[in-house]
Amino acid sequence: MRRLRIPAPAPAGGPRAPGSRAPLALAVPALIAVAFLLLPLVGILARTTWSELGTHLTSPGVLEALRLSLLVSFCALGLALLLGVPLAWLLARVSFPGKALVRSLVLLPMVLPPTVGGVALLLGFGRRGLLGPWLEGTFGIVLPFHTSGAVVAATFVAMPFLVISLEGTLAGLRTSYEETAASLGASPVRVFCTVTLPMVAPGLAAGAALTWARALGEFGATITFAGNLPGATQTLPLEVYLLLQDSPEAATSVSLLLLVIAMAVLICLRGRWTGATTGRPARAVRPADDTALPAPPATDTAEPDTGSAAPGERWPLHAEVTGFNQLTLDAGPGTTIAVVGPNGAGKTTLLRALLGLTPRARAALRLGDTDVGALPPHRRGVAWVPQDGALFPHLTALTNTAYGLRAHGTPRAEARRTAQQWLDRLGVGPLAHRKPAQLSGGQAQRVALARALAARPRLLLLDEPLAALDQTTRAHVRHTLRAHLAAFGGVCLLVTHDPVEAVSLADRVLVLDDGRALQDAPPAEVTRHPRSPWVARMLGRNAWPGTAAGDGLALADGGRLVLADRLPEGVRALAIIAPEAVSVHLDKPAGSPRNVWPGTVREITSAGSRLRVLVTSDRAPDLVAEITPSAALELGLADGVSVWTSVKATEVSVVTL
Repeated sequence: MRRLRIPAPAPAGGPRAPGSRAPLALAVPALIAVAFLLLPLVGILARTTWSELGTHLTSPGVLEALRLSLLVSFCALGLALLLGVPLAWLLARVSFPGKALVRSLVLLPMVLPPTVGGVALLLGFGRRGLLGPWLEGTFGIVLPFHTSGAVVAATFVAMPFLVISLEGTLAGLRTSYEETAASLGASPVRVFCTVTLPMVAPGLAAGAALTWARALGEFGATITFAGNLPGATQTLPLEVYLLLQDSPEAATSVSLLLLVIAMAVLICLRGRWTGATTGRPARAVRPADDTALPAPPATDTAEPDTGSAAPGERWPLHAEVTGFNQLTLDAGPGTTIAVVGPNGAGKTTLLRALLGLTPRARAALRLGDTDVGALPPHRRGVAWVPQDGALFPHLTALTNTAYGLRAHGTPRAEARRTAQQWLDRLGVGPLAHRKPAQLSGGQAQRVALARALAARPRLLLLDEPLAALDQTTRAHVRHTLRAHLAAFGGVCLLVTHDPVEAVSLADRVLVLDDGRALQDAPPAEVTRHPRSPWVARMLGRNAWPGTAAGDGLALADGGRLVLADRLPEGVRALAIIAPEAVSVHLDKPAGSPRNVWPGTVREITSAGSRLRVLVTSDRAPDLVAEITPSAALELGLADGVSVWTSVKATEVSVVTL
């Protein structure tokens, strides 16, 4: 006899993997489980008297119970929304003692027997319960044997579905959206209503639907706490219970009605509760090409008046940052500071400290004559463009850009007009009607930049704002940004890994490492004398830290470097070697070079009209040389070729640390 082979279901959204089949040991119990769940439902369908279905469902008792069920379930849904939404937000976003206990209390009605829940409600809100006598004596409210009692019972057992569904959605929502909205001047309530709720709407709708369906079908807690009074507390489930004794056929018809309602709710949810996919491919929107948009006008440098800060105002900066970052910042109005450093140096932490968004660091911040360090983020006048832009996905590019203006009280028409001016200025004006999902990465980043600039902040924080742009678009946006910053009355901090941005946009370069400032100087000074190996390499230089010994440096990575000028013994220093100062030979050179090392070519890359050759050696750190393509061809350079490198002592720049 042939063994039955049951094909495994294809993964949602894609074809079934070739040869994948469900193991028989798992398939058989799974089929039994499906049959176990399906058989009772089939029983209802089989036992329904279809010819009398209309008569049963339109009887006065059933209609009255249906009316009462709808009233109770919708009132319970409203009460669950009123109480459950804030509770879900609290559980998802706030850490507090006893949080695990609160979450357990939320889950308790889901695992508690409904009749036990009814007894608990009776002992808490009944006429002899803990709160019942006070409610009756003060407000004249008696919950048991009243419709309001049925609402309370339904809310008690159904609200956990809303809280759990919404909490999961809130926990999955990136906080950068809400933080960015706050930095644009939106109060916490405005952020919650205009950003958080619209973005969690699918999870909220799913939780609300499940809550309503559960409230509609509630039986045990209702009959125990509120009783079974026709017209007052006798809902459809209780009507089914009574009909089973007098008219089983009618009970089957009403059960079918409840079954259809429940199945309709689950089908409408389409897997939102369980996280399953529907198998329907997502609608793809082809992003527009950055280069297809017009460049911003080169001569249009006037900034729009947003009303959030009067033109001509000046906002010097003084900040003392403590915590992970330890530094003091002072900058005059109109100053742009480029913040550079390796990953983990504390660049983004510094920006978040100035915004008041991180416990890792705290900033005592003064803008002009105003101490804003103790103010919440939305009242500081500090605008932030995070690395991902954090455009609100439910708003268009135009309404995204106008968000900060509206938060500051600018009338809608004026805010939209100003927002459109900024979008035009940054070359994305034709895309004002599109939502973020319809924008390419570069376009979205320009919209995020326009949104921050339109708000006219006192302090502007940009976290790699041009990283997602192509080279041509980056040059246009850099020009526009430079024109704005030239007339900006506040201070701008620009986190970047691009030396061109640091040199062309910044008045000062702040070099961070491990939360500390290694260097704070004009770009020309940092370029000539970088005090950080990372910055030197960012500028395309070789950087070798070491300790002065004799006539040279004992290198930290091993080896020795001879210097033209002797340093005091034991002094820590950084040797800077330009790639063009490194010579590459096939044989050991003779003559004047005092620094000669054997090595192996490991990588050759193009740098404009020249080639950069990475040479590794066991006698010195990795060294990058820059040579012409003709020289590389003459030497026959390729990956793995053995070479000699040399550097004249006079070509080494030394910065003491």
